Amino acid sequence: MSSTNKIAVIGGGSWATALVKMLCNNSSEIHWWVRNQSVVDHIKKFKHNPNYLTSVEFETSKLLLNANLKDVISKADILIMAVPSAFLKGALKELSEDDFKNKKVFSAIKGIVPEHNLIVGEFFNTQYNIPMQNIGVITGPCHAEEVAMEKLSYLTIASQNADSAAYVASQLNCRYIKTTVSDDIFGTEYSAVLKNVFAIASGICHGLGYGDNFQAVLISNAIQEIKAFVDVVHPIDRDIKSSAYLGDLLVTAYSQFSRNRMFGNMIGKGYSVRYAQLEMNMVAEGYYGVKCIYEINKKYKVEMPITDAVYNIVYEKISPTIEMKLLSDKLS
Repeated sequence: MSSTNKIAVIGGGSWATALVKMLCNNSSEIHWWVRNQSVVDHIKKFKHNPNYLTSVEFETSKLLLNANLKDVISKADILIMAVPSAFLKGALKELSEDDFKNKKVFSAIKGIVPEHNLIVGEFFNTQYNIPMQNIGVITGPCHAEEVAMEKLSYLTIASQNADSAAYVASQLNCRYIKTTVSDDIFGTEYSAVLKNVFAIASGICHGLGYGDNFQAVLISNAIQEIKAFVDVVHPIDRDIKSSAYLGDLLVTAYSQFSRNRMFGNMIGKGYSVRYAQLEMNMVAEGYYGVKCIYEINKKYKVEMPITDAVYNIVYEKISPTIEMKLLSDKLS
């Protein structure tokens, strides 16, 4: 793949900000779409995002900031999507199939588009006719907050096009980011959705007062649940113990920076779902993801007791105390 390929990051949140920081280590030109013109103006003037990862200072001469999404997409060859999945369709509403012609799209979203119950790659394939060869996934284990502090982190870049995966990996790789490539776009993306669901479960248990012993059992069962689901949805040879699956689950379930764990912890402590959402300044993707996975699984009928428990608590308003007690009897 040509070294002249232009990359655009779509989104203005913490993960988008972290991705731009990584790219600045290897590129002299990064297109960056941020929805609000006031935020664009602030970054240009003060060299940092006023809302997320405010400690990150950018060399703004490398940034081509724009609040016009159509314009940003027209000027880039590779698009890295970092808009929360629940808002993706709305963000793209003015765009057509022609706008994405010959573009390569990499999802860093880690969620499912709720209106369609599709992972992001499938959404772009079906809605904008982008070939699966031109679609990729960027997954962890990696928290934006630790990228901001330049703590050593790892990313997996997945695509059925090995050259595309290798190129994006090379652009993100730097002193504090190590990258590997994979061809498992379905498994890595579904796993990234599910780990958010299980992080909510972990947070709920913590909020209820369950200890480390139970958390260990919960997460060891969670990785088995991920394997059971992705092996049915997309059966290929994959090592579920590798960092793209197990590592991403562990960091999301245990980290102090995990917004999904924080969301679950608040619910476990007695907050309503609505209040927990209002209290957080970031989107907990697992809230949307658990409903989508629950509905998708009506087709596949995989046994997923942890997913079902989180769904029952978040959407059916069943008591977390009761639901987690029932779940504890199903784990081993």
